Amino acid sequence: MRHRLIFGIFSLGLGIILFATIRPFFLDKGEQRNYTVTRTDNTGRPMQVQNVQQRNGQIQRINMIKTNHQVVHQLNNSAAIKVIKHNKKDKSHYYENEIVVNFKTVPSPENINQYLRDIDGILKENHETLYIFKSNSKTANELEKYFIKYPSVEYAEPHYIFLPNEVNDTYYQSYQWNLPAIGTERGWGLTRGSKKVKIAVVDTGVDLDHPDLVRRLTTGYNAIDNSNNPDDDNGHGSHVAGIIAADTNNGVGMAGITWYNPIIPVKVMGADGTGGSFYVAKGIRWAVDHGADVINLSLGNYQTCDVLESAVDYANEKNVVVISAAGNDNTNQRSYPAAYAGVLGVAAVDWDGNRAKFSNYGDYVDVAAPGVDIPSTFSNGEYAALSGTSMAAPHVTALAGLIRSINPKLKNTEVVKIITRSAQPVNKQTTRSPYFGNGIINNEAALQMAAKKK
Repeated sequence: MRHRLIFGIFSLGLGIILFATIRPFFLDKGEQRNYTVTRTDNTGRPMQVQNVQQRNGQIQRINMIKTNHQVVHQLNNSAAIKVIKHNKKDKSHYYENEIVVNFKTVPSPENINQYLRDIDGILKENHETLYIFKSNSKTANELEKYFIKYPSVEYAEPHYIFLPNEVNDTYYQSYQWNLPAIGTERGWGLTRGSKKVKIAVVDTGVDLDHPDLVRRLTTGYNAIDNSNNPDDDNGHGSHVAGIIAADTNNGVGMAGITWYNPIIPVKVMGADGTGGSFYVAKGIRWAVDHGADVINLSLGNYQTCDVLESAVDYANEKNVVVISAAGNDNTNQRSYPAAYAGVLGVAAVDWDGNRAKFSNYGDYVDVAAPGVDIPSTFSNGEYAALSGTSMAAPHVTALAGLIRSINPKLKNTEVVKIITRSAQPVNKQTTRSPYFGNGIINNEAALQMAAKKK
């Protein structure tokens, strides 16, 4: 077993009330915010991108911080949950009487029954060789000691919990400043995506009936109840999906970064934003097995776990590009899955190109992208603006989808290299930065580089 550390996992990206101010974009320095952005495609036809405010004056104001505090308070005071304090501010959680076990081969019914008798428990769920056991009397530590002694067990570890990472609530700032900030429109002159390149959003699900998303969705999966209904009852996943793929130039709502790439919605977290590491790993593996070319993981933790790392390794082995948010606690503690080998870790910047004050930093940050006051789709057909590295990551995910659209032959490692090498340095940086990695993503430069490799 790689590690037996105990930790909690949090979903990322909620925060910070900021009011509308007119400032220059940090990448497209010559452009100011306008009600519409007009460009010309390869055929010479004008294409106009409408912003949310123009067609949808009522943007939902979200107060997530109160909800997040309530969830954390409940976990901190629940007898069924264990709390681990990594330092003065970073906490983790796991289920006290549950254990995740990965067997080398599928155990026989006789062996399962013996385990259940020995631990005084039940089999909660299983997926292939992964099993969740729950005991009526034993702690997670006791369960781990029991299972790890068997040669047939690959690893056993506590069932870690994903938590919403509270930064603060936001209010829509009027314009999609994030698109020209990374050269999105100029990149569209090279490609606007391909229906053949699929992008999986592994999150709280996606609003399956949202008017700005419904035409962009393909068959998805609910890893929690093992169904094909990944509808979003939280909003976080819908927001992430909209940044990548909200229906562009349709006269409704807002513009996504890709025009054609299908979204595979995968639900691994529930209505309160929490979910177990077992379900995240299960969702990643399902996405890989069902054609995902790129996977977005706007979630993280502060200690590694085998069940998640093995799922990420599986995605990398299958040539899938994996992108993850760096975290929102303004800390340099390594966050996973962003810090795993082969995963592109993403930090957040604001409209001036400065590091978002909540954004985590460290040697695992590969690039940065817009993550403050990002408007997007939300649950129940709504729109909202949120802040967080959860919002920064899908900008990079969308770019990876576009790169694979313009050059489908590229390996996942080559896509990662193109994104990092084409990034725009911040403040004349000459070396890799713990705050921005290689710099802020530049869609046009990345797509030009990908096209040259054909």
